[in-house]
Amino acid sequence: MKRILIFVILLCISFSVFGQSPEKMSYQAVVRNADGSLVSEQTVGMKISIIKTSTTGTIVYSETHTPTTNTNGLVTFEIGTGSVVNGSFAAIDWGSDSYFIKTETDIDGGTNYTISGTSQFLSVPYALYAKNVFSGDYDDLTNKPKVTEIKTYKIGDFVQGGIVFWVDDTEQHGLVLANVNQSAAMRWHAGTFGNTHAKGNGLYAGKLNTAIIIPSLIAIGDDGDNFAARLCNDLQVIQDGVTYGDWYLPSRLEMNLIYQSRSTINTTAAANSGDALINDVYWTSTENSDNSAYGLDFANGQESTIFKTFPNAVRAIRSF
Repeated sequence: MKRILIFVILLCISFSVFGQSPEKMSYQAVVRNADGSLVSEQTVGMKISIIKTSTTGTIVYSETHTPTTNTNGLVTFEIGTGSVVNGSFAAIDWGSDSYFIKTETDIDGGTNYTISGTSQFLSVPYALYAKNVFSGDYDDLTNKPKVTEIKTYKIGDFVQGGIVFWVDDTEQHGLVLANVNQSAAMRWHAGTFGNTHAKGNGLYAGKLNTAIIIPSLIAIGDDGDNFAARLCNDLQVIQDGVTYGDWYLPSRLEMNLIYQSRSTINTTAAANSGDALINDVYWTSTENSDNSAYGLDFANGQESTIFKTFPNAVRAIRSF
């Protein structure tokens, strides 16, 4: 018994499974004597069993081999090609449960197996599992898996409540411009000069600017008439049954992006009963000082600071 226990401890088993043919897999083991020396160039008897669910589960397949070790004590053979004891290797459903491999060895080459070891298949033999994967017509399935389509966008698309004028690298998110002008002549302030500190400039910066401007102008002095940021904030657009109500006054950079895509924007607007961009100044939400803010002239692409009392065009945007 001592000889057997020591042998089991020193037994080094390493097997690899790969799809070299539909119904077999490669197996390798290094065989050593009780004293640790290699069993070299000697025929050994081996029995391989495939066990389902647990180490004490049902043996679904077993076979025997009589391989010869090489000078390094290594035996190599293919499971699925031995002398079958019971079961069918081809009938194993590798994807249905956990499976374990049990090896029994007689180093004298017979069937008096005194050494054994069991280990779990940590990965399913791919080529063997793949033969059980559905390969028919998808439309023949009764319960079809749900496939989620990844929607991408491009500049000029008429979606998300308006006209896409910028998309990020994923092409799944971006900015849209309202399909019509909110005003051709609207002031920036609410009737009283004052600093709102809405200095943001960049992608999505207009949203925070707008959120800052409205309460700040009310606090500074609101005469009750409308102004650019509030006009955008109050916008509601219904498209394909969806209401979009998160519009804002663009930042300087966002307005420049609109200008760069103005030709495509105008084409889409015309095709969807919208307004072309006016060849005049549009307000941005980026403030310059207590009495001026930035505007962009669409006649020439020039940006300038303008008194907040001056009536300029307004066009809202939103992010998606």
